[in-house]
Amino acid sequence: MINATEFEYEVQIKEMHLDSFGHVNNAAYVMLYEEARWDFITRNGFGLDYVLEHQIGPVILDLQVRFKRELKNRETIKIVSKTIEVISPKIMVLEQKMVKADGKIASEAKFTVGFFDLKERKLIEANSDWLKAVGIK
Repeated sequence: MINATEFEYEVQIKEMHLDSFGHVNNAAYVMLYEEARWDFITRNGFGLDYVLEHQIGPVILDLQVRFKRELKNRETIKIVSKTIEVISPKIMVLEQKMVKADGKIASEAKFTVGFFDLKERKLIEANSDWLKAVGIK
């Protein structure tokens, strides 16, 4: 583990997130995790405008998602995100958890993230703006 800031994002589960069983569809979990990631990196100065202007940004290289408890319609949850490992100057691991109102974890995920040059189409070393955006001190 590294010393990194933890970010929280609150969201309400909506009808569009549900499957035919009345709980959150597995693909919707990934979308909600992404929504939380874009929220904290944008708040930390690395939003879509930055990515488009500088032509560099994050790409997901791998993901693991565990489903532990059901999430149902109109539940409010908190998504807690934190960088937990720097594998190399180009690659890191983010951990995210969906926490129910009662404090129980509904889902856990780990995302391996690379730092990508959109012009050269290859991984590059992360710059200081990106490290700040993901809470690495």
